[in-house]
Amino acid sequence: MQRIIRRAEFAELSGLFFLNSMAMGAWYVPLSTVLDAHGLQSIKPMAFATSATAAFVSPLIFGAMADRHAAPVRVLRWLSLATSLAMLVVATAIQLRASPWLALALIQVFALGSAPTASLANSIVMGRLTNPQHQFGPIRALGTLGWMTGCWLVSALHADTSTRACYASAAIWSLVAAFTLWLPNPEPLKSTQTITLKQRLGLDALTLLKERDHRVVFLTSALFCVPLAAFYPYTPTHLRQLGLERTSAWMTLGQVTEIVAMVGLSRVLGHWRLKWTLTAGLVFGLLRYSLCALDGKGWVLAGLTLHGFAYTLFFITAQIYVDQRVAPEWRTRAQALFCLTTSGVGNLIGYLSVGWWFRLAHQAGTMDWPLFWGVLAIAVALVLGFFLSAYRGRVRR
Repeated sequence: MQRIIRRAEFAELSGLFFLNSMAMGAWYVPLSTVLDAHGLQSIKPMAFATSATAAFVSPLIFGAMADRHAAPVRVLRWLSLATSLAMLVVATAIQLRASPWLALALIQVFALGSAPTASLANSIVMGRLTNPQHQFGPIRALGTLGWMTGCWLVSALHADTSTRACYASAAIWSLVAAFTLWLPNPEPLKSTQTITLKQRLGLDALTLLKERDHRVVFLTSALFCVPLAAFYPYTPTHLRQLGLERTSAWMTLGQVTEIVAMVGLSRVLGHWRLKWTLTAGLVFGLLRYSLCALDGKGWVLAGLTLHGFAYTLFFITAQIYVDQRVAPEWRTRAQALFCLTTSGVGNLIGYLSVGWWFRLAHQAGTMDWPLFWGVLAIAVALVLGFFLSAYRGRVRR
């Protein structure tokens, strides 16, 4: 018989997602305009890419630690504290007009601490659910609300271009660490086997890619992240050129539809195969950039709104796929590997290549937004074609 989640337990799991996402949203969304306002435009692609380079190292190492050595809750607690301190140092450096390369190095240190937190939170929540396909969506929706709250807080403080956004993020990270004190702290399963260096680094999770559908889902996720990397660095810039202020608040339109999609995800997964749910997410991603390419205030806001459907139907469904198709003792490492392929491989290629593409489309002092978004829409279409041709899936009986 399926266990029903108690209200207190629902509040614990939702609160974890809420605070973790709130801390990230208060930093990640205004980052583009904060760098612009402090003369750090030259490092913008690399600043966003720091999360990708960190994802190559941190999630797998800390995922392996949480699977074998220390409780995931405890690992998350100390990482959140370290991330809070790193964020304070970053904010101070930017405010004091430190050199671009010093600011970039400090942002990279911050990213090393924050990168594993999402996969750790996912594994903590998934480990306490009996039916993630039906229970995960509503809980994860509170994470989206937390992201929106972080953005609203930044705009309410008139900090869209100020380091006050960074200080707010640091304060929220300390709240995440404090909140973990209320969470159950089960110890990981101990193993009597000798653990190799490869296992300590979490690299043994790469064996999951031997299975064809696992490989296709992970590869599609990485490829989809390449054009997706343009969304947060350059959509606020486009909005400001169209005359919209308080861009952090406007960017939460995508999270409104994300909450709608999260709440309805269990119903969707109850009627659709995973393949068609993932396909729908890719189609919404294609429509989003196609609307942005029309270069009108209404069209860009409409495209921005579709972000929630694209993100939820593809990436959240992919996380549920990983949880359902992987053995329990591998879940933390599997989520960490998913984080590596998306936030690491996909985002690193995406931020650097999209940064190059942005400079190419910005000619003679003017920006060709239809060309910029149009080419990215074509890239999403190619990813969609690859997924439909390569993924097999299980036939529903």
